[in-house]
Amino acid sequence: MSIDNTTDDQDTTAQFTHLNEAGEANMVDVSAKTPTRRVAIAGSRIRMQPATLRGILEHGMSKGDVLAVARIAGIQAAKRCSDLIPLCHPLALSRVEVRFAAIGEDRLEIEVEATVTGQTGVEMEALTGASIAALTVYDMCKAADKGMVIEETRLLHKTGGKSGTWRAT
Repeated sequence: MSIDNTTDDQDTTAQFTHLNEAGEANMVDVSAKTPTRRVAIAGSRIRMQPATLRGILEHGMSKGDVLAVARIAGIQAAKRCSDLIPLCHPLALSRVEVRFAAIGEDRLEIEVEATVTGQTGVEMEALTGASIAALTVYDMCKAADKGMVIEETRLLHKTGGKSGTWRAT
């Protein structure tokens, strides 16, 4: 996996912004930043037995519609990100979309796209949404397949803000 994470104004010597002068954790002050439209897409994959994936796709799991519940969980998680991750700013999200795709016979791919017009990015909201959607799939299917593996949770794409566009390759 290669990552293209260069931007026109990227400062590779930037200081950690969540530490104050004394080295203590603090919430970054974004009040002077100009609000811009920001979008982030994060993904997660779950590897499972082929029969489990078929059960999910055919709505045959005993706990119900796995993808519907995981979609709601992903949206809810993105909305509650600042309650879960210290120092994240609470954001008034404009949109959260959760998408699912079968990859081969034994993998489910989850993508979460989060959008906001604000002073800070939505990468953590998209990542939290993808993570919780994946955990929800696991929870709803664990009786049938305890060996599922959640893998490759990562940021796929982001736009907006001072750093511009970034895309995983």
